[in-house]
Amino acid sequence: MIVESKESYDNQIKIQKLKDTIFAVNEQLGKAKKNGGIASSISAKSIPKSLHCLAMRLVEERIAHPENYTEQEPSPAIEDPSLYHYALFSDNVIAVSVVVRSVVMNAEEPWKHVFHVVTDRMNLAAMKVWFRMRPVEGGAHVEIKAVEDFPFLTSSYVPVLKQLESSNPKYMSMLNHLRFYLPELYPKLHKVLFLDDDVVVQKDLTGLWKIDLDGRVNGAVETCFGSFHRYSHYLNFSHPLIRDNFNSKACAWAFGMNIFDLDAWRREKCTDTYHHWQNLNENHSLWKLGTLPPGLITFYSKTKSLDKSWHVLGLGYNPGISMDEIRNAAVIHYNGNMKPWLDIAMNQYKHLWTKYIDGDMEFVQMCNFGL
Repeated sequence: MIVESKESYDNQIKIQKLKDTIFAVNEQLGKAKKNGGIASSISAKSIPKSLHCLAMRLVEERIAHPENYTEQEPSPAIEDPSLYHYALFSDNVIAVSVVVRSVVMNAEEPWKHVFHVVTDRMNLAAMKVWFRMRPVEGGAHVEIKAVEDFPFLTSSYVPVLKQLESSNPKYMSMLNHLRFYLPELYPKLHKVLFLDDDVVVQKDLTGLWKIDLDGRVNGAVETCFGSFHRYSHYLNFSHPLIRDNFNSKACAWAFGMNIFDLDAWRREKCTDTYHHWQNLNENHSLWKLGTLPPGLITFYSKTKSLDKSWHVLGLGYNPGISMDEIRNAAVIHYNGNMKPWLDIAMNQYKHLWTKYIDGDMEFVQMCNFGL
């Protein structure tokens, strides 16, 4: 009995030591995850040397040869509603180039595609020089403007600009929120396909313009499964304004590849809805930063679900997406921190992006994009 008691006592001591060890390891794991998340976030928001280099080279080219970059008369195609129009808002020259090239190279009739690129004033010259030096193949059309070129975008009209006067977080940039002004940016168009700058197009997209949206404003791929990615994940349902106006179990959808019926948007006054809720959320009590939560609110009950093969997400954070699913996708999306132009990009997906980089462009070679 004494021996058994001693063994039992020794085992209890060992178990307690093991518990202490597990607790200490868990503490270390928690700290490591937190530090890793911070490091990943910093890496994602930083601008690689290659992107800095490319922008500088393009601006130097503009300064050295101003005669080659005089303003040209806009093509009538820019406002032709019978063509296929894309909206792309970004300050990343190489990312925009990849999106445009991937669309055109997979289009059956590239001359019918029109790209409306909006950037900030700092990157406007670089963006214009790129597309003058490397005209889009197949006769596709590209219009490049700066946010400042649209005079209606003032702080008295745009809540985000007013809020930016006191803070400047990444997800409150005007470029990110420009998507909520598509009907005013392009008043003569009926439909626009919005694309994020971290997507790659793998198939002809003209079928999207032929989809009947049943009077809805937004066509998008839903992202919910089980209890995940429901409205409750993005909005604060403890707040009565949210709780009384929305269903917490409603299925969320993806921003990044959206076909918008601008006539239905105008009819439903969706921009007014966006302004209303953005003003209510000035103190961020209804949702945190980002464009998806106000998008879910603005197009609540106004979104038609598209087949999932149109838009496959997660290439910027999920290493477990099947290659069959990726190959069958019309658009793949590198949403998440691991963007394909960063060193932290996942190697198994990066080649799907780099194959659309214009490797013959001299500045791309000089700036070492790791091709």
